[in-house]
Amino acid sequence: MLRGHHCQRPGISIILTIHAACTGLHETSCASLNYLRTSVIMDKRADALLPQISPTAAPQPFLPLLAPSPLTPFTNNTVPKLSGQCILNFGKVESMISMTSVDCLAVFAPYLANVVCCPQLEATLVILIGQSSKDTNMLALNGTSAKYCLSDFEQILVGQGANDNLQKICSVRPSNLTEASCPVKDVNEFESSVDSSNLLAACGKIDLVNECCEQVCQNAISDAARKLALKAYSLLGVDGPHVGSDHTNRVSDCRSIVVRWLASKLDPAHAKEVLRGLSNCKINKVCPLVFPNMSPITKGCGNGISNQTACCNEMESYVSHLQKQSFITNLQALDCAASLGMKLQKANVTKNVYNLCRISLKDFSLQGERLELGLLGRQLYSCTLMGHLTCLAFYVFGTESGCLLPSLPSDATFDNSSGVSFLCDLNDNIPAPWPSTSEFPASSCNKTVKIPALPAAASGQSGKCIISFA
Repeated sequence: MLRGHHCQRPGISIILTIHAACTGLHETSCASLNYLRTSVIMDKRADALLPQISPTAAPQPFLPLLAPSPLTPFTNNTVPKLSGQCILNFGKVESMISMTSVDCLAVFAPYLANVVCCPQLEATLVILIGQSSKDTNMLALNGTSAKYCLSDFEQILVGQGANDNLQKICSVRPSNLTEASCPVKDVNEFESSVDSSNLLAACGKIDLVNECCEQVCQNAISDAARKLALKAYSLLGVDGPHVGSDHTNRVSDCRSIVVRWLASKLDPAHAKEVLRGLSNCKINKVCPLVFPNMSPITKGCGNGISNQTACCNEMESYVSHLQKQSFITNLQALDCAASLGMKLQKANVTKNVYNLCRISLKDFSLQGERLELGLLGRQLYSCTLMGHLTCLAFYVFGTESGCLLPSLPSDATFDNSSGVSFLCDLNDNIPAPWPSTSEFPASSCNKTVKIPALPAAASGQSGKCIISFA
């Protein structure tokens, strides 16, 4: 029942309170779940990243997706068993580690990995080494110390409720904590090799909206990394034109050294903002979804469409597989729509099946119904997911749910009373754009690209609407 609301249009924040119990399914383990209150926020601050577009259709109902209420395994911290061999000072990034444990919560880590969990984990490791360099004077660990420190880092996270398989989920290895092939890791040598003042001026504070297109900080990091990489050849008496084929990899390894140095010069919170902003530039350029075999679609929708119902049934079935993979951002959804559309066109699907079958951008992101949940009235519950014991609740308006994450960096949030929540953006039935054979895919840096409109309520104005349910 709607209890009350307070609106300041047009951004939307919906706070839901639901009494939940997992009757019949692991009842004893779920008994501690008394209240589930999770906020799902449509934050339109990131709209500047999207191409300029005008409303063409009435907005669809907002469909909030509720995150799980943490149970005892997630709220009661355990004391990690540390090696005692790691030289890093974890106390310097205590708040960052706590945030990472929430972003990589055991249940949600695989689904938030690409956009939230892994970028936050990687940023925390960079800042940990950077801040510790104030004591060690080193911007990298040796191989032995890297193994101990990564293991200790993961143990601390797991003790605070994070997934216990983050090294695999985020493809993090001990070598990521070393200098790899970069010839410089000493702080003094670093500062004598690059223009550190120029680097700080470019990256000390970045414009989260424009950095991805203007690349002010990214170019400064690349320039510094190239200077460091060339030191390897100067030591060997090799000049620039004769550098080896491994130069590209060496520059990439030196970028890690550069960002660690940056993290040592900024306070952790500020460094996190910069690093997450830079990572999102890379994240939003690529569709992270794996497209399975498209032969059923090409058979039902190719060579002209003789049976629209059969074609759309195949499209719905195909998209349902995509909806089991992960949460993605609104810009990633554009990339995914363009990628799939071009693949279908190459497979002789020439008609706009997105429009024909009403495929929207949010159809490319994880859907509540795809988590193998059972329907109980208007609330969906499950006590098992990904092998972890938990209780999920989804409050569904009508028959749909879905969530696209914002283009700008965001984190999950946690408190003992409300549980875990994260931001959703562009959570309306925005039609997926069918790619034109005469145009390149839509780019967030091309403001003239024509893509379907945002809802009229999501204009550039600021504000929020808070609605409470009981």
